[in-house]
This record gives sequence, structure tokens and C-alpha cells, in this order.
Amino acid sequence: MAIAYAPKSGLDTLKLSIPATALLLVGTAVLALLLYYFVGIDQGAVSVFGADTHVHEFVHDSRHFLGFPCH
Repeated sequence: MAIAYAPKSGLDTLKLSIPATALLLVGTAVLALLLYYFVGIDQGAVSVFGADTHVHEFVHDSRHFLGFPCH
């Protein structure tokens, strides 16, 4: 017994409303800016968390790999 599969034409698309799309774009931009801050700008001494250098040390090697100067 053979089972016939009919190929689907086209791709399935996700239909989002304009507010949902705007929310996704804003959320992605906020997350990207936070990631950029923690990897590229946070120096420990001028951190928004005070003089704590834990975040700086956690991403230290990735800073050098991405070309951000840190010392």
C-alpha cells in the first residue's frame, strides 16, 4: 500500500498584526541594545551597577574577540 503525499505549494507564513510586529521589533531592539551595553560599553568603573566588575569579567574575552577595547 503506497501513501501519496501532495506537495504543498508555497511556504507557510506567520501573519502578525502591525502592533504585534512593532512589539517584536521594539523588544528585539531593546535586547540588542542591552547586549551591546554589557559586551561593548560596561567597563565596571562606570557600570550602571556601581563599581562591580563581574559583568565586565564575564564578557572580557568576547570583548576582545569582537574588537572592543577594554584596557
